[in-house]
Amino acid sequence: MIASLEGDPGRSTQEVKMQDRPKRSGMYRLRLAFINSWQGFKGAFRFEAAFRQEVALALVLIPLGAWLGSTPVEKALLIAAVLLVLIVELLNTGIETVVDRIGLERHELSGLAKDVGSMAVLLSFAVLMVIWGFLLLG
Repeated sequence: MIASLEGDPGRSTQEVKMQDRPKRSGMYRLRLAFINSWQGFKGAFRFEAAFRQEVALALVLIPLGAWLGSTPVEKALLIAAVLLVLIVELLNTGIETVVDRIGLERHELSGLAKDVGSMAVLLSFAVLMVIWGFLLLG
């Protein structure tokens, strides 16, 4: 296995090991993906107050959006805007977790990564407000 690295000095032993491991497929892979996703949801819910608050908001806004939307497209847009906030918050949590895993000392790039993730969450809330505002207020 190491001999195959001679032709490609940019590849590490770890990369070769990752490529050679058996790939899961079918329903088993789908089941593992669901389990891992659920673990991520539980972890974000447990450790991130902002995510808990956004889930609480979603529990109110998703049924409200399904009720207030007058067409299927409006309902989908109202609900999708809420889900977008949750998705972006989960990505932001992932960024913050990786930055904190690397080191807790202050670093300009670490701060920038966290600030950019935070801005993405803020923009997703702006999208939510624009969509809900236009659809419900005209």
